[in-house]
Amino acid sequence: MGFFISKTKNTSSAVLIISDYLCYAMKKIIVIGSGFSSISAATYLAKKGYSVEIFEKNSTPGGRARQLKRDGFTFDIGPSWYWMPDVFESYFNDFGRKVSDYYHLEKLDPGYEVYFDTSSSIKIGDTLEKIYAAFEQEQKGSSVPLKKFIKKAEDNYNIAIKDLVYRPGISPFELVTPATIKKLGYFLSTVKKEIVKEFDNPRLAQILQFPVLFLGAKPSQTPAFYNFMNFADFGLGTWHPDKGMYSVVEGMVKLAEEHGVVFHTNQNVEKINVANGKATGITINGKEHNADIVISGADYHHSESLLDSQYRVYSETYWDKKTFAPSSLLFFIGLDKKVKNVSHHTLFFDVDFDAHANDIYDSPKWPDNPLFYANFPSITDKSMAPEGKEACFLLIPIAPGLNDTAELREKYFNIVIDRLEKRTQQQIKKHILFSESFCVNDFVETYNSYKGNAYGMANTLLQTAFLRPKLKSKKVKNLFFTGQLTVPGPGVPPSLISGKLVSELIE
Repeated sequence: MGFFISKTKNTSSAVLIISDYLCYAMKKIIVIGSGFSSISAATYLAKKGYSVEIFEKNSTPGGRARQLKRDGFTFDIGPSWYWMPDVFESYFNDFGRKVSDYYHLEKLDPGYEVYFDTSSSIKIGDTLEKIYAAFEQEQKGSSVPLKKFIKKAEDNYNIAIKDLVYRPGISPFELVTPATIKKLGYFLSTVKKEIVKEFDNPRLAQILQFPVLFLGAKPSQTPAFYNFMNFADFGLGTWHPDKGMYSVVEGMVKLAEEHGVVFHTNQNVEKINVANGKATGITINGKEHNADIVISGADYHHSESLLDSQYRVYSETYWDKKTFAPSSLLFFIGLDKKVKNVSHHTLFFDVDFDAHANDIYDSPKWPDNPLFYANFPSITDKSMAPEGKEACFLLIPIAPGLNDTAELREKYFNIVIDRLEKRTQQQIKKHILFSESFCVNDFVETYNSYKGNAYGMANTLLQTAFLRPKLKSKKVKNLFFTGQLTVPGPGVPPSLISGKLVSELIE
């Protein structure tokens, strides 16, 4: 960005260009929320010359990516998986920086471990060769179809991540390219259908279906094209930022502040102000904060509730009919010993995968036999727990909107702790120093999350790309949205991209 006076022969034209630039640079933008998409959008816009301020409801920036610190233990209470490192690198590269300028990454080996209905497990290594060997050990000959499957997944990844996800979701024609026309069958089939066609071993099939859960929908409802997540998993690997995922937030905040973005915490936005059909700012504690443009990175449903009803684009009926990603019951546990027979990321698929999925999506209720995920970050990162102790984070995916009580939390805590002890053949319960929980009610109260969802709106066939809620309001000028309920979808890397997309729409 510059004045380009030397290239302008007409002096009056040069003055006009300078004048336009100065007006452009002085425009003020207010961003609601400080999640990944909000910080991303703010930083891109600040780089382009806008004056940008972020207003965050909670006491720290990061949105749903926050930390719990207690008695020397540190827990990420939001995202805990670092996938698609190329997207993060691309983001920092856009500002002439590298990821390593802000935080250090370690590739995990194994990336994760999966327990099934016995005490045995399968470890997913940090190279394709190790993963092929693990599949062969489970079922002789299975590495042959796996190599073909991963090659297709890599092709889809290159199409999706290097092109499609950087489209703003305005038109269905964004999806029509020479490459996607050849992949039409992958949009009409499902991830599950393509996997079970090639892999008859139920354990291997479940491992291959696992990555699309990050998109928020059942594998049987997710277009097969999204198998690019398998390349994100096996091909690019699982990483850990030193001191946890919150290091990414801290790095992004530092980058944003270097470009002039101003952060305000403990600021609960009460209203998005509109005059003559145009967004004019926000109200906090009865005080108006004026702006030329407003972006909301808060939960989309909540963001629209901040508008007077005539300015809302999506009705309650619209939201109620949509397929939302799961909520979660989370436990943050401090242990007085180091654990064994687990990895940094450990999945427990030792019960019926489909039955639990049905309890989330088809007949929403608390699961009879829940799958769960255990995260032991202190296995990799000594900063996450005192010496000789272990930080343990447990997650049970559940349907959004469920009744959430202390009694239910205690019931499921005992269920998963008992299973954890049984599968890993060690005592856990008697070594617990403390335990804290987070569930549906907390997602609603802390993040204004619709029905307490944890991951936004699922990426099903009818909720993909241009079929998702729009980045730009149809009813209010200069009002924009970003985040996991809009384009391109749920997850941290898509949120970084969502921020970039909205900044480009504004420009």
